[in-house]
Amino acid sequence: MTTATVIGGGPAGLIAAEELARAGVTVTVYDRMPSVPRKFLMAGHGGLNITHSEDLSAFLDRYGTAADALAPMLDVFGPDDLRAWCADLGETTFVGSSGRVFPQSFSANPLVRAWLTRLRDTGVRLERRTRWAGWDDDGELVLEDADGSVSTVTSDVVLFALGGASWPQLGSDGAWVGAFVDRGVRVTPMRPANVGLRVDWSEIFSERFAGVPLKNVALTIRGTSTTVRGDAMVTRTGIEGGPLYAIGAAIHRALDDGECVLEVDLRPDLSAEQLETRLRRRRPKDSTSNWLRRTLGLDPVAAALLREAGPLPGDPAAMAVLVKTVPVPVAATMPIERAISTAGGVAWPEVDEALMLRRIPGTFVAGEMLDWEAPTGGYLLQASYSTGVVAARGMLAWLGDHGGR
Repeated sequence: MTTATVIGGGPAGLIAAEELARAGVTVTVYDRMPSVPRKFLMAGHGGLNITHSEDLSAFLDRYGTAADALAPMLDVFGPDDLRAWCADLGETTFVGSSGRVFPQSFSANPLVRAWLTRLRDTGVRLERRTRWAGWDDDGELVLEDADGSVSTVTSDVVLFALGGASWPQLGSDGAWVGAFVDRGVRVTPMRPANVGLRVDWSEIFSERFAGVPLKNVALTIRGTSTTVRGDAMVTRTGIEGGPLYAIGAAIHRALDDGECVLEVDLRPDLSAEQLETRLRRRRPKDSTSNWLRRTLGLDPVAAALLREAGPLPGDPAAMAVLVKTVPVPVAATMPIERAISTAGGVAWPEVDEALMLRRIPGTFVAGEMLDWEAPTGGYLLQASYSTGVVAARGMLAWLGDHGGR
């Protein structure tokens, strides 16, 4: 009997378990949470965005410096494959107006129920409330159950799919890093991704506008050429939202360089010259607020954001420039436990093309444990599924060549 152990019951671990079981391998999945896949279920509360429909070249660009490493993974199991997999589970998908792909039910629950049933029917054993506690002196896996009982597990192949370090209450806490480093595996330090930014708002602004969106704005990190558009949400301690997540890597680089200034274009559909022309129509009795509202249609939160930048200019040309580039100094990102995902993880040179650890033959890694990051929009789940499938097929190839460890 050929056996495989999967540590981690998220999408990467479970899709790998499915691939292995379909090939006749006896698979046991261990997860420390009482239900799986916990983070996947949480992601589906607002409508499960499982992948994206855009051109594959643009899709890969979302992964930044990890695009070349992930390209062959998406060739093996790409967006169309993931949609077909959903359909095979009885969940047809549709493309939303933004190009994002969702299950027809717009929920994770039906998909998860069907998936867990299929895993059970193919013989996959799920051991919940069981935590991986490292390796023993012989290199075997050490597991600890909810009662504190410790045991070791031996199998022919092993897959780690423990996720990053965001949402620790859902199971991904990054606690695996120390054990991997002790085995000589290089791990790029983890940092928050798809996370809000901390801004030192004035007390008046934060109290009045926390929870109010800045609608249809364009965001740029000063000193870069990358601009994104959409809605951003003001919070009591900063700002967050999808457009910010899309430029997360640029934000990290700017913070690392010592200064990160977010420039907000409050009227991205108009040029500075067009804004100036409108602003010159100011009536003599107009207050500044009425001037901005009447000529540019700025709502209270946008006008207040202008005031956060300092005294407002009365000159139409200067005001037009400010409206196009409102400076918002970023103090830091929010803590990693408040992030949707993480950057960093097992460095790519540590794994081969099948995602096997070069230092620990027969042991594979998949999902967010690897050193990649991506914005929200289906890219996170897609890469998790893709690397899970690639790792599983690598495990099968390893078993074919070695008959186990």
